[in-house]
Amino acid sequence: MGDSDAVGAFTRRRRATFAAGRVASLQPMNGRSAAVCQSSAIADISTDNGSEKKREHSLERALFKSKNEKKKRRNDIGDRLSCHRTQESLLTSTSGYNNYRGILNWCVVMLVLSNARLFLENLLRYGVLVDPIQVVSLFLNDPYSWPAACLVIVSNVFIVVALYTERQLSKGSFSELVGFLVHCINMAIMLTFPAAVVLLVPSVTPVGGAFVLGIYTILFLKLYSYKDVNMWCRELSTAKAKKLARSLSCPSPQYFNRGDRKVCYPGNLTIRDMYYFVFAPTLCYELNFPRSPGIRMSFLLRRLFEMLFFTQLLVGLTQQWMIPIIQSSMKPLEDMDLSRMTERLLRLAVPNHLLWLMFFYWFFHSSMNFTAELLRFGDRQFYQDWWNSETVTYFWQNWNIPVHKWCLRHFYKPLLRSGFSKIVSQSAVFLLSAFFHEYLVSVPLRMFRLWAFMGMMAQLPLAWFVGRFLRGNYGNAAVWMSIIIGQPFAVLMYVHDYYVLHYRQEAD
Repeated sequence: MGDSDAVGAFTRRRRATFAAGRVASLQPMNGRSAAVCQSSAIADISTDNGSEKKREHSLERALFKSKNEKKKRRNDIGDRLSCHRTQESLLTSTSGYNNYRGILNWCVVMLVLSNARLFLENLLRYGVLVDPIQVVSLFLNDPYSWPAACLVIVSNVFIVVALYTERQLSKGSFSELVGFLVHCINMAIMLTFPAAVVLLVPSVTPVGGAFVLGIYTILFLKLYSYKDVNMWCRELSTAKAKKLARSLSCPSPQYFNRGDRKVCYPGNLTIRDMYYFVFAPTLCYELNFPRSPGIRMSFLLRRLFEMLFFTQLLVGLTQQWMIPIIQSSMKPLEDMDLSRMTERLLRLAVPNHLLWLMFFYWFFHSSMNFTAELLRFGDRQFYQDWWNSETVTYFWQNWNIPVHKWCLRHFYKPLLRSGFSKIVSQSAVFLLSAFFHEYLVSVPLRMFRLWAFMGMMAQLPLAWFVGRFLRGNYGNAAVWMSIIIGQPFAVLMYVHDYYVLHYRQEAD
Protein backbone atom coordinates (compact mmCIF):
# COMPACT_ATOMS: atom_id res chain seq x y z
CA MET A 1 0.00 0.00 0.00
CA GLY A 2 2.79 2.44 0.79
CA ASP A 3 4.41 1.86 -2.63
CA SER A 4 1.13 2.49 -4.56
CA ASP A 5 0.38 5.77 -2.63
CA ALA A 6 3.85 7.10 -3.46
CA VAL A 7 3.41 6.32 -7.18
CA GLY A 8 -0.03 8.06 -7.24
CA ALA A 9 1.30 11.23 -5.60
CA PHE A 10 4.20 11.33 -8.10
CA THR A 11 1.75 11.05 -11.05
CA ARG A 12 -0.54 13.86 -9.76
CA ARG A 13 2.44 16.22 -9.32
CA ARG A 14 3.63 15.49 -12.85
CA ARG A 15 0.14 16.31 -14.36
CA ALA A 16 -0.03 19.59 -12.45
CA THR A 17 3.38 20.60 -13.78
CA PHE A 18 2.41 19.99 -17.41
CA ALA A 19 -0.90 21.94 -16.96
CA ALA A 20 0.90 24.95 -15.50
CA GLY A 21 3.32 24.88 -18.41
CA ARG A 22 0.47 24.99 -20.99
CA VAL A 23 -1.26 27.95 -19.25
CA ALA A 24 2.00 29.88 -19.01
CA SER A 25 2.62 29.47 -22.73
CA LEU A 26 -0.69 31.29 -23.61
CA GLN A 27 -0.20 34.48 -21.51
CA PRO A 28 2.53 37.18 -22.01
CA MET A 29 4.50 38.07 -18.86
CA ASN A 30 5.90 41.57 -17.96
CA GLY A 31 5.34 42.96 -21.48
CA ARG A 32 7.36 40.26 -23.29
CA SER A 33 6.09 38.76 -26.51
CA ALA A 34 4.24 35.45 -26.55
CA ALA A 35 7.12 33.77 -28.42
CA VAL A 36 9.61 34.74 -25.74
CA CYS A 37 7.27 33.54 -23.04
CA GLN A 38 6.71 30.33 -24.91
CA SER A 39 10.47 29.62 -25.23
CA SER A 40 10.95 30.38 -21.55
CA ALA A 41 8.14 28.00 -20.69
CA ILE A 42 9.72 25.27 -22.84
CA ALA A 43 13.02 25.73 -21.05
CA ASP A 44 11.27 25.48 -17.69
CA ILE A 45 9.48 22.31 -18.84
CA SER A 46 12.79 20.69 -19.95
CA THR A 47 14.36 21.56 -16.61
CA ASP A 48 11.40 20.10 -14.80
CA ASN A 49 11.60 16.96 -16.96
CA GLY A 50 15.29 16.44 -15.98
CA SER A 51 14.52 16.77 -12.32
CA GLU A 52 11.51 14.49 -12.69
CA LYS A 53 13.70 11.81 -14.37
CA LYS A 54 16.14 11.98 -11.49
CA ARG A 55 13.29 11.57 -9.05
CA GLU A 56 12.03 8.60 -11.12
CA HIS A 57 15.43 6.87 -10.95
CA SER A 58 15.74 7.47 -7.24
CA LEU A 59 12.24 6.12 -6.70
CA GLU A 60 12.99 3.04 -8.82
CA ARG A 61 16.14 2.41 -6.82
CA ALA A 62 14.21 2.71 -3.63
CA LEU A 63 11.58 0.28 -4.88
CA PHE A 64 14.29 -2.22 -5.99
CA LYS A 65 16.06 -1.91 -2.65
CA SER A 66 12.87 -2.51 -0.74
CA LYS A 67 12.11 -5.60 -2.83
CA ASN A 68 15.63 -6.99 -2.21
CA GLU A 69 15.26 -6.41 1.50
CA LYS A 70 11.93 -8.25 1.51
CA LYS A 71 13.45 -11.14 -0.46
CA LYS A 72 16.42 -11.27 1.91
CA ARG A 73 14.12 -11.36 4.91
CA ARG A 74 12.16 -14.21 3.33
CA ASN A 75 15.41 -16.12 2.61
CA ASP A 76 16.60 -15.60 6.18
CA ILE A 77 13.37 -17.01 7.47
CA GLY A 78 13.66 -19.96 5.03
CA ASP A 79 17.22 -20.65 6.19
CA ARG A 80 16.10 -20.68 9.78
CA LEU A 81 13.36 -23.13 8.94
CA SER A 82 15.49 -25.46 6.74
CA CYS A 83 19.32 -25.87 6.76
CA HIS A 84 19.82 -29.25 5.03
CA ARG A 85 20.08 -30.36 1.41
CA THR A 86 21.11 -33.51 -0.43
CA GLN A 87 24.94 -33.63 -0.69
CA GLU A 88 27.91 -36.00 -0.35
CA SER A 89 30.81 -35.90 2.09
CA LEU A 90 33.97 -34.39 0.62
CA LEU A 91 36.06 -37.53 1.09
CA THR A 92 33.45 -39.66 -0.71
CA SER A 93 34.56 -40.65 -4.21
CA THR A 94 31.19 -39.55 -5.68
CA SER A 95 31.41 -36.02 -4.26
CA GLY A 96 33.50 -34.72 -7.14
CA TYR A 97 35.90 -33.00 -4.75
CA ASN A 98 39.55 -33.27 -5.77
CA ASN A 99 41.42 -30.39 -4.13
CA TYR A 100 43.66 -32.20 -1.64
CA ARG A 101 46.53 -29.72 -1.71
CA GLY A 102 46.33 -29.13 2.04
CA ILE A 103 46.52 -32.87 2.75
CA LEU A 104 49.47 -33.18 0.36
CA ASN A 105 51.27 -30.34 2.15
CA TRP A 106 50.56 -32.05 5.47
CA CYS A 107 52.07 -35.30 4.16
CA VAL A 108 55.17 -33.46 3.00
CA VAL A 109 55.57 -31.74 6.39
CA MET A 110 55.12 -35.04 8.25
CA LEU A 111 57.61 -36.74 5.92
CA VAL A 112 60.19 -34.02 6.50
CA LEU A 113 59.72 -34.09 10.27
CA SER A 114 59.90 -37.88 10.54
CA ASN A 115 62.98 -38.11 8.36
CA ALA A 116 64.59 -35.24 10.25
CA ARG A 117 64.10 -37.23 13.45
CA LEU A 118 65.63 -40.33 11.86
CA PHE A 119 68.54 -38.31 10.50
CA LEU A 120 69.21 -36.74 13.92
CA GLU A 121 69.01 -40.17 15.55
CA ASN A 122 71.48 -41.47 12.99
CA LEU A 123 73.93 -38.64 13.72
CA LEU A 124 73.69 -39.20 17.48
CA ARG A 125 74.27 -42.95 17.11
CA TYR A 126 76.94 -43.12 14.39
CA GLY A 127 78.38 -39.62 14.15
CA VAL A 128 79.36 -38.11 10.79
CA LEU A 129 80.15 -40.91 8.32
CA VAL A 130 80.40 -38.86 5.12
CA ASP A 131 83.85 -39.33 3.57
CA PRO A 132 84.39 -37.96 0.03
CA ILE A 133 87.76 -39.70 -0.28
CA GLN A 134 86.10 -43.07 0.25
CA VAL A 135 84.02 -42.46 -2.90
CA VAL A 136 87.19 -42.46 -5.00
CA SER A 137 88.13 -45.88 -3.63
CA LEU A 138 84.83 -47.23 -4.93
CA PHE A 139 86.12 -46.65 -8.48
CA LEU A 140 89.86 -47.29 -7.96
CA ASN A 141 91.67 -49.97 -6.01
CA ASP A 142 95.05 -49.03 -7.39
CA PRO A 143 95.71 -45.35 -8.22
CA TYR A 144 98.08 -46.45 -11.02
CA SER A 145 95.63 -48.89 -12.61
CA TRP A 146 92.44 -47.62 -14.24
CA PRO A 147 90.84 -50.66 -15.90
CA ALA A 148 87.36 -49.13 -16.05
CA ALA A 149 88.61 -46.04 -17.89
CA CYS A 150 90.58 -48.25 -20.30
CA LEU A 151 87.46 -50.26 -21.08
CA VAL A 152 85.54 -47.06 -21.86
CA ILE A 153 88.28 -46.02 -24.31
CA VAL A 154 88.27 -49.46 -25.95
CA SER A 155 84.53 -49.10 -26.64
CA ASN A 156 85.42 -46.79 -29.55
CA VAL A 157 86.66 -49.83 -31.46
CA PHE A 158 83.15 -51.32 -31.56
CA ILE A 159 81.70 -47.98 -32.70
CA VAL A 160 84.17 -47.75 -35.60
CA VAL A 161 83.52 -51.38 -36.61
CA ALA A 162 79.77 -50.72 -36.81
CA LEU A 163 80.31 -47.59 -38.93
CA TYR A 164 82.76 -49.38 -41.25
CA THR A 165 80.32 -52.26 -41.73
CA GLU A 166 77.49 -49.92 -42.68
CA ARG A 167 79.70 -48.09 -45.16
CA GLN A 168 80.63 -51.36 -46.85
CA LEU A 169 76.97 -52.39 -46.98
CA SER A 170 75.98 -49.06 -48.56
CA LYS A 171 78.60 -49.52 -51.31
CA GLY A 172 77.67 -53.16 -51.91
CA SER A 173 81.08 -54.46 -50.79
CA PHE A 174 79.36 -56.56 -48.12
CA SER A 175 76.26 -58.62 -48.76
CA GLU A 176 73.38 -58.35 -46.30
CA LEU A 177 74.27 -61.72 -44.79
CA VAL A 178 77.92 -60.79 -44.28
CA GLY A 179 76.98 -57.41 -42.79
CA PHE A 180 74.49 -59.08 -40.45
CA LEU A 181 77.11 -61.56 -39.24
CA VAL A 182 79.70 -58.82 -38.67
CA HIS A 183 77.18 -56.79 -36.65
CA CYS A 184 76.20 -59.83 -34.59
CA ILE A 185 79.82 -60.71 -33.79
CA ASN A 186 80.63 -57.09 -32.96
CA MET A 187 77.70 -56.73 -30.55
CA ALA A 188 78.25 -60.14 -28.97
CA ILE A 189 81.85 -59.18 -28.16
CA MET A 190 80.53 -55.87 -26.77
CA LEU A 191 78.64 -57.78 -24.09
CA THR A 192 81.13 -60.54 -23.33
CA PHE A 193 84.47 -58.71 -23.48
CA PRO A 194 83.86 -56.12 -20.70
CA ALA A 195 82.11 -58.75 -18.58
CA ALA A 196 85.16 -61.03 -18.87
CA VAL A 197 87.50 -58.18 -17.94
CA VAL A 198 85.40 -57.27 -14.88
CA LEU A 199 85.30 -60.89 -13.74
CA LEU A 200 88.97 -61.67 -14.33
CA VAL A 201 90.77 -58.43 -13.40
CA PRO A 202 90.87 -58.05 -9.59
CA SER A 203 91.53 -54.29 -9.70
CA VAL A 204 88.07 -53.60 -11.16
CA THR A 205 85.82 -52.48 -8.30
CA PRO A 206 82.09 -53.33 -8.23
CA VAL A 207 81.11 -49.68 -8.75
CA GLY A 208 83.61 -49.25 -11.59
CA GLY A 209 82.45 -52.50 -13.17
CA ALA A 210 78.80 -51.47 -13.00
CA PHE A 211 79.66 -48.11 -14.58
CA VAL A 212 81.55 -49.74 -17.46
CA LEU A 213 78.92 -52.38 -18.11
CA GLY A 214 76.24 -49.68 -18.10
CA ILE A 215 78.11 -47.77 -20.82
CA TYR A 216 78.60 -50.91 -22.91
CA THR A 217 74.92 -51.82 -22.55
CA ILE A 218 73.88 -48.37 -23.77
CA LEU A 219 76.27 -48.67 -26.73
CA PHE A 220 74.91 -52.14 -27.52
CA LEU A 221 71.35 -50.81 -27.74
CA LYS A 222 72.45 -47.78 -29.78
CA LEU A 223 74.42 -49.83 -32.32
CA TYR A 224 71.55 -52.29 -32.67
CA SER A 225 69.25 -49.39 -33.53
CA TYR A 226 71.90 -47.98 -35.89
CA LYS A 227 72.06 -51.31 -37.72
CA ASP A 228 68.28 -51.62 -38.04
CA VAL A 229 67.61 -48.08 -39.29
CA ASN A 230 70.32 -48.25 -41.96
CA MET A 231 68.99 -51.62 -43.07
CA TRP A 232 65.49 -50.14 -43.40
CA CYS A 233 66.90 -47.30 -45.49
CA ARG A 234 68.60 -49.78 -47.84
CA GLU A 235 65.37 -51.73 -48.19
CA LEU A 236 63.49 -48.56 -49.08
CA SER A 237 66.14 -47.55 -51.59
CA THR A 238 66.04 -50.98 -53.20
CA ALA A 239 62.27 -50.89 -53.47
CA LYS A 240 62.49 -47.37 -54.96
CA ALA A 241 59.68 -46.19 -52.69
CA LYS A 242 60.68 -42.53 -52.96
CA LYS A 243 57.75 -41.07 -51.07
CA LEU A 244 58.09 -43.46 -48.15
CA ALA A 245 61.87 -43.09 -48.16
CA ARG A 246 61.58 -39.33 -47.89
CA SER A 247 59.14 -39.57 -45.00
CA LEU A 248 61.35 -41.97 -43.03
CA SER A 249 64.95 -41.17 -43.87
CA CYS A 250 64.46 -37.49 -44.76
CA PRO A 251 61.73 -36.00 -42.60
CA SER A 252 59.76 -33.00 -43.76
CA PRO A 253 61.27 -29.51 -43.31
CA GLN A 254 59.19 -28.60 -40.28
CA TYR A 255 61.41 -30.80 -38.11
CA PHE A 256 64.44 -28.62 -38.78
CA ASN A 257 65.50 -25.15 -37.94
CA ARG A 258 66.75 -22.69 -40.52
CA GLY A 259 70.30 -23.50 -41.45
CA ASP A 260 70.13 -27.22 -40.48
CA ARG A 261 71.07 -29.55 -43.28
CA LYS A 262 68.92 -32.57 -44.07
CA VAL A 263 70.72 -35.86 -44.56
CA CYS A 264 69.63 -38.77 -46.72
CA TYR A 265 71.05 -42.29 -46.80
CA PRO A 266 73.97 -43.00 -47.27
CA GLY A 267 75.07 -39.44 -46.49
CA ASN A 268 74.56 -40.14 -42.80
CA LEU A 269 77.43 -42.66 -42.60
CA THR A 270 80.02 -40.24 -41.22
CA ILE A 271 82.11 -40.06 -38.07
CA ARG A 272 80.38 -36.83 -37.05
CA ASP A 273 76.90 -38.31 -37.40
CA MET A 274 77.91 -41.51 -35.61
CA TYR A 275 79.38 -39.82 -32.56
CA TYR A 276 76.52 -37.34 -32.34
CA PHE A 277 74.22 -40.34 -31.98
CA VAL A 278 76.56 -41.99 -29.47
CA PHE A 279 76.45 -38.97 -27.14
CA ALA A 280 72.81 -38.02 -27.82
CA PRO A 281 70.37 -38.83 -24.98
CA THR A 282 68.46 -41.46 -26.97
CA LEU A 283 68.76 -45.13 -27.88
CA CYS A 284 66.85 -44.92 -31.18
CA TYR A 285 68.74 -43.79 -34.25
CA GLU A 286 67.40 -41.38 -36.88
CA LEU A 287 69.07 -39.83 -39.88
CA ASN A 288 67.79 -36.38 -38.89
CA PHE A 289 67.08 -35.72 -35.24
CA PRO A 290 64.85 -32.78 -34.21
CA ARG A 291 67.10 -29.90 -33.16
CA SER A 292 66.51 -27.02 -30.76
CA PRO A 293 67.18 -23.43 -31.97
CA GLY A 294 70.21 -22.84 -29.77
CA ILE A 295 71.93 -23.45 -26.42
CA ARG A 296 70.34 -21.67 -23.45
CA MET A 297 73.18 -20.95 -21.04
CA SER A 298 70.92 -20.30 -18.05
CA PHE A 299 69.12 -23.62 -18.59
CA LEU A 300 72.47 -25.40 -19.03
CA LEU A 301 73.92 -23.94 -15.82
CA ARG A 302 70.81 -24.83 -13.80
CA ARG A 303 71.02 -28.46 -14.92
CA LEU A 304 74.76 -28.52 -14.16
CA PHE A 305 74.15 -27.16 -10.66
CA GLU A 306 71.45 -29.82 -10.08
CA MET A 307 73.81 -32.56 -11.23
CA LEU A 308 76.56 -31.47 -8.84
CA PHE A 309 74.16 -30.91 -5.94
CA PHE A 310 72.35 -34.24 -6.23
CA THR A 311 75.62 -36.13 -6.72
CA GLN A 312 76.89 -34.84 -3.38
CA LEU A 313 73.52 -35.47 -1.74
CA LEU A 314 73.30 -39.04 -3.04
CA VAL A 315 76.80 -39.86 -1.84
CA GLY A 316 76.26 -38.26 1.56
CA LEU A 317 72.91 -39.95 2.25
CA THR A 318 74.24 -43.32 1.12
CA GLN A 319 77.19 -43.16 3.49
CA GLN A 320 75.31 -41.63 6.41
CA TRP A 321 71.93 -43.38 6.15
CA MET A 322 71.94 -46.45 3.92
CA ILE A 323 75.19 -48.17 4.88
CA PRO A 324 74.55 -48.27 8.69
CA ILE A 325 71.10 -49.82 8.13
CA ILE A 326 72.51 -52.42 5.75
CA GLN A 327 75.34 -53.29 8.13
CA SER A 328 72.89 -53.71 11.01
CA SER A 329 70.77 -56.01 8.84
CA MET A 330 73.44 -58.67 8.33
CA LYS A 331 72.96 -60.36 11.71
CA PRO A 332 69.14 -60.82 11.37
CA LEU A 333 69.65 -62.18 7.85
CA GLU A 334 72.23 -64.71 9.03
CA ASP A 335 70.02 -65.80 11.94
CA MET A 336 66.91 -65.84 9.71
CA ASP A 337 65.04 -63.78 12.31
CA LEU A 338 61.92 -62.91 10.30
CA SER A 339 60.59 -60.22 12.61
CA ARG A 340 63.91 -58.34 12.75
CA MET A 341 64.45 -58.89 9.03
CA THR A 342 61.08 -57.29 8.32
CA GLU A 343 61.91 -54.38 10.63
CA ARG A 344 65.25 -53.81 8.85
CA LEU A 345 63.56 -54.06 5.47
CA LEU A 346 61.04 -51.37 6.41
CA ARG A 347 63.82 -49.20 7.84
CA LEU A 348 65.75 -49.54 4.61
CA ALA A 349 62.71 -48.88 2.39
CA VAL A 350 62.46 -45.15 3.14
CA PRO A 351 66.10 -44.09 2.48
CA ASN A 352 66.36 -46.48 -0.47
CA HIS A 353 63.24 -45.06 -2.08
CA LEU A 354 64.31 -41.48 -1.40
CA LEU A 355 67.69 -42.13 -3.03
CA TRP A 356 65.97 -43.80 -5.99
CA LEU A 357 63.78 -40.72 -6.53
CA MET A 358 66.83 -38.46 -6.33
CA PHE A 359 68.68 -40.65 -8.82
CA PHE A 360 65.71 -40.53 -11.18
CA TYR A 361 65.67 -36.74 -11.10
CA TRP A 362 69.48 -36.53 -11.39
CA PHE A 363 69.68 -38.87 -14.38
CA PHE A 364 66.47 -38.47 -16.36
CA HIS A 365 65.92 -34.75 -15.81
CA SER A 366 69.16 -33.00 -14.94
CA SER A 367 71.79 -35.09 -16.76
CA MET A 368 69.84 -35.94 -19.90
CA ASN A 369 68.53 -32.40 -20.28
CA PHE A 370 72.07 -31.09 -19.81
CA THR A 371 73.34 -33.38 -22.58
CA ALA A 372 70.39 -32.58 -24.83
CA GLU A 373 70.86 -28.84 -24.39
CA LEU A 374 74.57 -29.11 -25.09
CA LEU A 375 73.93 -31.08 -28.30
CA ARG A 376 70.78 -29.10 -29.24
CA PHE A 377 68.81 -32.35 -29.19
CA GLY A 378 65.15 -31.40 -29.56
CA ASP A 379 63.24 -34.38 -28.13
CA ARG A 380 63.27 -33.88 -24.34
CA GLN A 381 60.59 -36.43 -23.44
CA PHE A 382 62.75 -38.67 -21.27
CA TYR A 383 59.90 -39.63 -18.91
CA GLN A 384 56.17 -39.20 -18.51
CA ASP A 385 53.81 -39.21 -15.53
CA TRP A 386 54.81 -42.63 -14.19
CA TRP A 387 53.91 -41.45 -10.67
CA ASN A 388 50.22 -41.62 -11.73
CA SER A 389 50.57 -45.24 -12.87
CA GLU A 390 47.49 -47.31 -12.12
CA THR A 391 49.03 -50.45 -13.67
CA VAL A 392 52.51 -51.94 -13.58
CA THR A 393 52.62 -51.92 -17.38
CA TYR A 394 51.98 -48.17 -17.48
CA PHE A 395 54.84 -47.60 -15.05
CA TRP A 396 57.37 -49.52 -17.13
CA GLN A 397 56.19 -47.74 -20.29
CA ASN A 398 56.57 -44.22 -18.89
CA TRP A 399 59.35 -44.01 -16.34
CA ASN A 400 62.16 -44.63 -18.88
CA ILE A 401 61.04 -43.37 -22.30
CA PRO A 402 64.35 -43.98 -24.19
CA VAL A 403 64.39 -47.68 -23.24
CA HIS A 404 60.65 -48.01 -23.88
CA LYS A 405 61.00 -46.51 -27.36
CA TRP A 406 63.86 -48.87 -28.16
CA CYS A 407 61.94 -51.95 -26.95
CA LEU A 408 58.84 -50.91 -28.85
CA ARG A 409 60.65 -50.08 -32.08
CA HIS A 410 63.33 -52.78 -32.28
CA PHE A 411 61.96 -55.70 -30.25
CA TYR A 412 58.23 -55.68 -29.49
CA LYS A 413 56.85 -54.62 -32.91
CA PRO A 414 59.25 -56.88 -34.88
CA LEU A 415 58.01 -59.80 -32.78
CA LEU A 416 54.40 -58.87 -33.56
CA ARG A 417 55.21 -58.62 -37.27
CA SER A 418 56.81 -62.07 -37.06
CA GLY A 419 53.50 -63.52 -35.92
CA PHE A 420 53.95 -63.72 -32.14
CA SER A 421 51.05 -62.79 -29.87
CA LYS A 422 51.01 -59.74 -27.62
CA ILE A 423 51.41 -61.83 -24.46
CA VAL A 424 54.46 -63.63 -25.83
CA SER A 425 55.97 -60.36 -27.09
CA GLN A 426 55.46 -58.61 -23.74
CA SER A 427 56.97 -61.57 -21.91
CA ALA A 428 59.97 -61.46 -24.24
CA VAL A 429 60.46 -57.74 -23.49
CA PHE A 430 60.42 -58.42 -19.73
CA LEU A 431 62.81 -61.35 -20.26
CA LEU A 432 65.27 -59.11 -22.13
CA SER A 433 64.99 -56.44 -19.42
CA ALA A 434 65.53 -59.06 -16.71
CA PHE A 435 68.68 -60.29 -18.46
CA PHE A 436 70.22 -56.81 -18.59
CA HIS A 437 69.26 -56.07 -14.96
CA GLU A 438 71.04 -59.22 -13.83
CA TYR A 439 73.96 -58.52 -16.18
CA LEU A 440 74.47 -55.07 -14.66
CA VAL A 441 74.34 -56.34 -11.06
CA SER A 442 75.73 -59.86 -10.89
CA VAL A 443 78.81 -59.36 -13.10
CA PRO A 444 80.21 -56.34 -11.18
CA LEU A 445 79.58 -58.12 -7.86
CA ARG A 446 81.15 -61.32 -9.30
CA MET A 447 78.32 -63.50 -8.06
CA PHE A 448 75.19 -64.87 -9.73
CA ARG A 449 72.14 -65.04 -7.50
CA LEU A 450 69.43 -64.06 -10.04
CA TRP A 451 67.65 -61.75 -7.58
CA ALA A 452 67.37 -58.95 -10.16
CA PHE A 453 66.30 -61.42 -12.85
CA MET A 454 63.56 -62.90 -10.67
CA GLY A 455 62.48 -59.44 -9.54
CA MET A 456 61.92 -58.34 -13.15
CA MET A 457 60.15 -61.54 -14.12
CA ALA A 458 57.92 -61.19 -11.04
CA GLN A 459 56.59 -58.02 -12.69
CA LEU A 460 54.62 -60.18 -15.15
CA PRO A 461 52.24 -61.80 -12.60
CA LEU A 462 52.14 -58.55 -10.63
CA ALA A 463 51.12 -56.65 -13.77
CA TRP A 464 48.40 -59.23 -14.48
CA PHE A 465 47.09 -59.09 -10.90
CA VAL A 466 47.04 -55.28 -10.65
CA GLY A 467 45.48 -54.89 -14.10
CA ARG A 468 42.84 -57.52 -13.37
CA PHE A 469 41.75 -56.80 -9.81
CA LEU A 470 42.84 -53.24 -8.91
CA ARG A 471 41.73 -49.97 -10.44
CA GLY A 472 42.30 -46.26 -9.92
CA ASN A 473 43.88 -45.27 -6.62
CA TYR A 474 44.20 -48.89 -5.49
CA GLY A 475 46.23 -49.74 -8.58
CA ASN A 476 48.42 -46.68 -8.08
CA ALA A 477 49.02 -47.66 -4.44
CA ALA A 478 49.98 -51.19 -5.55
CA VAL A 479 52.51 -49.79 -8.02
CA TRP A 480 54.05 -47.56 -5.33
CA MET A 481 54.22 -50.50 -2.89
CA SER A 482 56.04 -52.63 -5.44
CA ILE A 483 58.59 -49.84 -6.00
CA ILE A 484 59.10 -49.00 -2.32
CA ILE A 485 59.32 -52.58 -0.98
CA GLY A 486 60.69 -54.53 -3.96
CA GLN A 487 63.91 -52.58 -4.44
CA PRO A 488 65.19 -52.64 -0.83
CA PHE A 489 64.42 -56.36 -0.66
CA ALA A 490 66.67 -57.00 -3.68
CA VAL A 491 69.33 -54.68 -2.21
CA LEU A 492 69.35 -56.61 1.06
CA MET A 493 69.61 -59.93 -0.74
CA TYR A 494 72.58 -58.87 -2.85
CA VAL A 495 74.37 -57.14 0.03
CA HIS A 496 73.87 -60.13 2.29
CA ASP A 497 75.21 -62.56 -0.32
CA TYR A 498 78.15 -60.27 -1.10
CA TYR A 499 78.94 -59.95 2.61
CA VAL A 500 78.74 -63.71 3.16
CA LEU A 501 80.87 -64.42 0.09
CA HIS A 502 83.67 -61.94 0.86
CA TYR A 503 83.82 -60.42 4.33
CA ARG A 504 82.75 -63.40 6.40
CA GLN A 505 85.32 -65.59 4.65
CA GLU A 506 87.98 -62.97 5.42
CA ALA A 507 86.86 -62.92 9.05
CA ASP A 508 86.99 -66.72 9.23
